[in-house]
Amino acid sequence: MKRNNKKNERPKKYDVNRNKKFDKYKDNTAFDDGLQLEGRNPVLEAINNDRSIDKIFVRKGGIEGTLKVIVAKAGEKGIVVQEIDKEKMAAISQSNNNQGIIALCPAYEYCDVSDIIASARNKDEDPFIIVCDEITDPHNLGAIIRTAECCGAHGVIIPKRRAVGLTAVVSKTSAGAAELVPVARVTNIARTVEELKKENIWVVCADMQGREYFNSDLKGPIALVIGSEGTGVSELVKKKSDFTVGIPMYGKIGSLNASVSAGLIMYEIVRQRKFK
Repeated sequence: MKRNNKKNERPKKYDVNRNKKFDKYKDNTAFDDGLQLEGRNPVLEAINNDRSIDKIFVRKGGIEGTLKVIVAKAGEKGIVVQEIDKEKMAAISQSNNNQGIIALCPAYEYCDVSDIIASARNKDEDPFIIVCDEITDPHNLGAIIRTAECCGAHGVIIPKRRAVGLTAVVSKTSAGAAELVPVARVTNIARTVEELKKENIWVVCADMQGREYFNSDLKGPIALVIGSEGTGVSELVKKKSDFTVGIPMYGKIGSLNASVSAGLIMYEIVRQRKFK
């Protein structure tokens, strides 16, 4: 692809009436066909953005401050709010940092890659997409989604296998951004890279051996590929990308956390787009 842009079956609804007991969740496993949002920011963002919520659990005796605001807004929208004791809250929680509130939602509805591209072009903007290649740490994925939202990225792409999906921990770490950023889940990242290139989107891969990211041309339609915490971007995906960029290391540790690396490069893309 020649660069010429110098400017460059719908998921089932979670049924809160199913006869399930709290002790089934003491092993912190996810609800079978629903998504848990944990923490004040994620739940508040979900309510503010009219996300479908089946029920909200709040810790008994702790409804004050932000929780009081959330409960009031939930009441205005007809969302059932139930107070439960500390032990039951702990049994349900998946993140171990629920801040006294958990929302049960229908399963997250992933979008298609084409939806992300169309959204950018409908705004008359060059697509800006983050591709996560086998990110397994939910905290990293949550942080990447949060930064993507702050940067104005149009969407995030994740693989279906050998990677974390949109779990309660991801949602909590994203501070509500998972409710705002479209996320597509694909079967094959390498094939998706080829599809992005056919859409005239430049695919840049983060790699330790790549050219310094601040000396690279990151303008125009672009997809940034971030690799897994341990092995980085797979060789096949790297080979199919248009070029690689790296972050120079000046200390004794040879690499950065995946979400930190993603954040640095994302904001360099923003700098080149906004401050020419």
